[in-house]
This record gives sequence, C-alpha cells and structure tokens, in this order.
Amino acid sequence: MEFKHEPVLLKECIEALNIKPDGIYVDGTLGGAGHSFEIVKKLSPKGLLIGIDRDTEALKAAKEKLKNYTNVKYVHDNHDNIKQILEELQINGVDGILLDLGVSSYQLDEKNRGFSYMADAELDMRMNKEQELTAKHVINSYSEEDLANIIWEYGEEKFSRQIAKNICNVRKQKTIETTGELVEIIKKSIPLSKQKDGHPAKRTFQAIRIEVNNEIKPLYNTILDCINCLNKNGRLAVLTFHSLEDRAVKKAYKEAEGNCTCPSDLPYCVCGAKSQGKIINKKPIEATKEETERNTRSKSAKLRIFEKR
Repeated sequence: MEFKHEPVLLKECIEALNIKPDGIYVDGTLGGAGHSFEIVKKLSPKGLLIGIDRDTEALKAAKEKLKNYTNVKYVHDNHDNIKQILEELQINGVDGILLDLGVSSYQLDEKNRGFSYMADAELDMRMNKEQELTAKHVINSYSEEDLANIIWEYGEEKFSRQIAKNICNVRKQKTIETTGELVEIIKKSIPLSKQKDGHPAKRTFQAIRIEVNNEIKPLYNTILDCINCLNKNGRLAVLTFHSLEDRAVKKAYKEAEGNCTCPSDLPYCVCGAKSQGKIINKKPIEATKEETERNTRSKSAKLRIFEKR
C-alpha cells in the first residue's frame, strides 16, 4: 500500500519555520515527507534536512519521495530523543524544527496495523513495530481502573467506565484479539441514542493508540528539549490534533518564554525569570474552511510557533 498522507496546514507550517537556504532543519515526524518535501525545496545544497520517524515504512516512503535530494539525513527514532539524536549527528544547534503530531492516513488505512475501527485486524496500533507494547497487551492486561482512566483522559469518552468494565468481563472468558472484537464491546457499552456523533469506537481507539505510543506524557519535556536545540532566531512549529497535546505545547512555550512576577513599578527584573524566546502566535493557527472541507483531518489541527532568542 502506498504511503499517502496529505500534510495539514502545509503553507502555514513552512512559513512558520522562516527557512534560511543554508540552515539546518528537523522534521521530527517525517511521515510520507509531505512537509519535508517543501522544506528541502527551499534549501540550498549547503542546507540540511534531518528527518526523524519511528515508523520504518514512513522512512522508506520518505526516502523515495526525497530521492532527488542529497542533503537529507534519515533517522529511525522518536522525536522525544531529539537531543541525543543531534548529539550523535554532532550537530550543536538547528534553525528550525517541525513536529506534526497527527497519525498518518497510511497508518489509519493500512488494515494490518490495527489503528482503524473500520476494518477487522489484530490489535496492534504500534507506530514503531519494534516496540513491545501493543494494543492487545493494553486491552488484555491493564486493570479496569487504568483502562477507564486512559479512555476518559485520552479519548474524552463519556462511557469510559462502562467500556472498561465490559472489556474486563469479556477477557475473563477469552483474550480479545482483534479490532473487530473491541469495536463490538464498545458498541454494546454505549446507548444507541448516543452513537449518532461519528463512529462509537473513535474516541476509545484514539485513547488506546495514544497509550500504546506514549504520545502525551513526554511531550512537555520534548518541546523544551526542542527549544534548547534551536540556534538564535530558530523556530519550533508544532501541529497538534488533541486538546491534551495542545495544552502540553502551550504550557512548555509559556515556561520557555519566561514569566516575570515582579511588580510593574520595579525598574528591572529581580525574580530571576529567564526567557529563551517568544511565542510568535498567542492564538493557534487553524485550518481554513477550504482545507477542512478538503481534508477532514485538519478540523482539529492547531499550529503554535516559538522563536528562540
């Protein structure tokens, strides 16, 4: 299956990076290289693009898309490890970093990856196929309380308690093996009258995917690490699709910007607040009506930009 993924807020992301032709840029979520293709086109042969992804199939697709460019380094790793990645590449600082935290259309559509509630497949949901934790392990091993909390926190599912309870009841009889089995449990857990707002399994599948791939917990520290890796006037652009992601980005940006708590009548700061730079857009950039009509995935997208001082 071809790795297809329409990049969200493409023009806005490229503008956010303020690309210098001879600069060093990182696409921390390379995917099918939709954003990266536009970044590398703006670079001179002296510039460098570093593409990071934990999905080997994404890296393979990106290499094919960018095969005409020699100034690209490909890294099979997680963007959470950006400091170590740049140290290993002997790069002291970069001029821009892009993080697109969405799941690719390919990953959702590829049936055997187990991300989709629309096809029956083994419960997997791993972005990195080399990691041990799978959706099957989460569903069959986590306690009822932990499952309920994950489904509520990461999926904002109102019926999280009932879903977790029914999962635990079913797995007492047999191991839950497939996405189809999980979908049936979810459907039986939510009243029919409440199943009109999209697919009933959407929120639970999102929650399990986030847990399997540890998408939220490290994010705050990852954002601060990214800012630390920027050169002066370098920019970090982060594209989020979930309220918890956006909250972590906002919190990290605010921390990095520094908040002076001194009284306004003092002639200079004495509280010790240090600023690493500035938040470029106080309100997130969102997709236009035209883009949301063309690409429904863009509806929840929020782009936030930070510039290093």
